[in-house]
Amino acid sequence: MDDLASVHDHRFDIVTSRVLNASPAAVFAAFADPAVLSTWWGPKGFRDTIHAFDFRVGGIWRHTLHNPDGREHENEARFTAIEPDARVEFDHNSGKHFTLSFRPAPGGKTLFSLGMTFESAEAQRAARELVSRSNDENIDRLAAVLRQ
Repeated sequence: MDDLASVHDHRFDIVTSRVLNASPAAVFAAFADPAVLSTWWGPKGFRDTIHAFDFRVGGIWRHTLHNPDGREHENEARFTAIEPDARVEFDHNSGKHFTLSFRPAPGGKTLFSLGMTFESAEAQRAARELVSRSNDENIDRLAAVLRQ
């Protein structure tokens, strides 16, 4: 069973964290492999098509998120930090900075955190409800993939 750890914000960040029933290496691998990543990235009901995934610092990740209602959201990110089994950071074309962390937790589990840094307090406040819900759904999908 996965446990919700916390949702918190500071500065202009929104961070959602959860303990996942898998090792940091397994959770990191679920992000680092685009074939697996495309099965869980995005909120509930979304599909993800990855067009490019150059997983190295400076590399580009280009993908399309497909809404359940048929709308498409083009995304592009540039990786700014990668520490295997520990952390991934990237700058998104929306102006947000993402930080994913994979910390060891008791029992061979992982404290996984998905954080987004916004450009201003106003942007953070405006996005808080949607981002918190979407991050929870995203992590739900990741947890389901890890259980397979």
